[in-house]
Amino acid sequence: MGETKGDRDPVSVTVIITTYNRAEMVCEAIESVLQQTIIPEQIIVVDDGSTDHTKKRLAAYHHHISYVWQAHSGISVARNFGLQHSAGQFIAFLDSDDLWLKNKLEIQLETMRNNPDEMINFTDEIWLRAGRKVNQKLRHQKLSGWIFEPSLHLCLVSPSSALMRRKLFEIIGYFDETLPVCEDYDFWLRVAHRFPFQFIAQKLIIKRGGHSDQLSRKYWGMDRFRIQVLQKLLHLPDISALQKKHIKSVLQKKCRIVAHGCQVRGKKHEENFYRHLGQSVD
Repeated sequence: MGETKGDRDPVSVTVIITTYNRAEMVCEAIESVLQQTIIPEQIIVVDDGSTDHTKKRLAAYHHHISYVWQAHSGISVARNFGLQHSAGQFIAFLDSDDLWLKNKLEIQLETMRNNPDEMINFTDEIWLRAGRKVNQKLRHQKLSGWIFEPSLHLCLVSPSSALMRRKLFEIIGYFDETLPVCEDYDFWLRVAHRFPFQFIAQKLIIKRGGHSDQLSRKYWGMDRFRIQVLQKLLHLPDISALQKKHIKSVLQKKCRIVAHGCQVRGKKHEENFYRHLGQSVD
C-alpha cells in the first residue's frame, strides 16, 4: 500500500469503508479505492454484523484491506471503530453503496498540500437512483467557507466525498453513537461551527440511491433526529451568539414540520411534544 502514480511523495491515508449486508456493492466500493491514482496506505472495512456473504466475498481482498466484523451496532459505531484503528495522517470515509472516481484522492490531497491550514475538503458528486442519473436540486448546492448556517437546514456534505486531517477528530470528537441516522448532519455541524470547509467543484464520487436498505427509508420523520442534534448544539460551550440565533430559528421550523407529520399520523402525544418544544425555544 502507499503506492503512488507519478513523482509525488506518498502520503499516509486511511480509508474507512462501513458496510452491512451489501456484499456486491462493498466489493465495487473497494475496487474504486484500489483504482485510485494515489492508493491509500490503509483500507479498513468495518462489517457491521452482515448476515449475507460479505465476509466470504471480502476474503479475495485480504492482501489489500483490514477486515473487521462487529455485532450490528449502527453506522456511527462502525465509523468510530474504524477511526480507533486508523493510522493515517488523512482520513476518508466511503459508504459501501458509493463509488470514487479514480483521481478523487489525488485531487483532494493536492488541495491539502497547497493549503496547510485546511482541515477538511469535499467534492461534488454524481447521483444515481436505481441506476439512472438524477440532477441535484438548487437547495443541495455545495459551498466553500463557513457553511454552518446553510448546513443547519440540510446536510450538504456526503461522508464519502470528504477528506480530513486526523487532528480534526482530536478537536471535534467522533460520531454520536446515540444517533441511528443523521449522524453526519451532527458531525458536520460540529465541524462547521469551528472550521471552514473547502469545496472542490468536481464530481469525484458516485452516490447510488434507491435501494431498499437505505437508512433514510427505515426511519420516518428524519427531522426528529435533526431536532435532537440542534438541541445538543445549543449547549456546546463555544457556540457563538449568532450561531445560537440560527440554530433556534431552524429548530423552531423543524419542530413545526415534525408536529405536522405527527398530526397526520394521528400521533397526538408526539405532536404536542414537538409543538411545545418549538414554542419553548426563546
